[in-house]
Amino acid sequence: MSADGHSIDHPIKPDEGALEAGPSFAGGVERRRQVEKSLKRKLDLRCSLFVIIYILNYLDRNNISAARLKGLQTDLKLTDTQYSTCLSILYVGYILMQVPSNMIVNRISRPSIYIGVAMLIWGMISVLSGVVTSFGGMVATRFCLGFVEAAFLPGALLIQSKWYTRRELTKRNAILFGGNLISNAFSSLVAAGVLSNMTGVLGHAAWRWLFYIEGAATMLVALTAMVFLPDLPTNTRWFTSEELQVAQLRLLEDVGEADQDSSEDGVFDGLKMAVKDSKVYIMMFTLTAYVVGLSFNAFFPTLTGTLGFSYVPTLLMSAPPWVFSVIVSMLNAWHADRTQEKFWHITVPILFGLVGFIISMATEQTAARYVALFLQAQSYAGFIVFYSWISASFPRPPAKRAVAIALVNAFSQLGNIAGSYVWGLKANGYRQSYGIVTAMFGVTIAGCWIFRMVLVRLNAKLEAGETAWETKADVVDKTQRVEHMETKDEALKMKQGFRYLI
Repeated sequence: MSADGHSIDHPIKPDEGALEAGPSFAGGVERRRQVEKSLKRKLDLRCSLFVIIYILNYLDRNNISAARLKGLQTDLKLTDTQYSTCLSILYVGYILMQVPSNMIVNRISRPSIYIGVAMLIWGMISVLSGVVTSFGGMVATRFCLGFVEAAFLPGALLIQSKWYTRRELTKRNAILFGGNLISNAFSSLVAAGVLSNMTGVLGHAAWRWLFYIEGAATMLVALTAMVFLPDLPTNTRWFTSEELQVAQLRLLEDVGEADQDSSEDGVFDGLKMAVKDSKVYIMMFTLTAYVVGLSFNAFFPTLTGTLGFSYVPTLLMSAPPWVFSVIVSMLNAWHADRTQEKFWHITVPILFGLVGFIISMATEQTAARYVALFLQAQSYAGFIVFYSWISASFPRPPAKRAVAIALVNAFSQLGNIAGSYVWGLKANGYRQSYGIVTAMFGVTIAGCWIFRMVLVRLNAKLEAGETAWETKADVVDKTQRVEHMETKDEALKMKQGFRYLI
């Protein structure tokens, strides 16, 4: 983007890379088209497992909300404040582990095994949540669950950013986050089935079976993840050497530099670069406000319960708004990738969500309040675009991108901690709670606007000839080798066309 906000295309577009970068690929233009098509087909198939993992990740994290409707709070003798603490303590562990975990993912050669092992552990912890008998036991398992689950989302986002170009990433992130949105619907359906039919089976309460079943499913899928998920574009099994070469070319052409860290950089250099970049802090606070605004998702069955139906119809009615949200999110992400625009694709879904909040505050009419739940759920569409904006705004080096993704996501979990208490204000159909999340959505829009203006100014500096980041000599060498260039100057010139997406 230029300083006035108009689009400036990179000299080598990902969709046209085969035409303009043909000489870099020994097989020629037509062969590259075929290889790239095969690469993306295989990659999409393997990354589709992230969707299933995210569903299980969400189920294991939020099944406590459905369990509450069938006696968890009563059996464990929890006060409302203690229950909120059980919700929020998960995010303490989640926050503490995200940055270290993503630093590990960025440095190891087999992240598929790392994520698979993490899944096995959090699945086991979820199963153990079904045997707790006290407030202390539930707090301990929830903390450990968050600590281990921290490996997944920032790790998945980082892995996808190592394979997909900026013109492809929003749609792929939408498919990934579709797992989150589907799980909002799916969790209600699973919970309805388990809570309705498992009461007293083998002497256990139905809510305990909910933890047993969902935790066991996670452990089963974890074994598949270890062999099915992609690793890096340099070493992933099941891809041919040509496909791996094209995978590296695509990312190089997208930004103008090979996607690798310099051998000169130490373990903590990515962290140092990230904490010195003011863009990280803008995104941290903006996403935190957004997460507070979206905190209704953890209480969705409870909010649906305000419509006045019994617990099974309440769980079943919780599903359709999230199906609608998936559809809106996919369309929004597709259009964001097509236009390469971020700000309005985040803001517009938030505005519709605000309408839903206002309806919920303004009326007690059942049909209107149910429609409002649809509008609230679709506000997740902007959340998905926001995450692709993080990856696109910190393209190189990968170590910095890994930490930026984790820092922004980890800090935003403070919004979940706050949100677990926001919805304790039950008076007048949660009117005060809706007022708080309405204000947070306003803060989110303001933060996105500020970030957009920062990127516009940075693009103006790039137009004037400044560089977006320092490139180390060995990274230039890698760029030169991958593109088969004769001189390092040619390699350095490749990133001159880079512009931030706004």
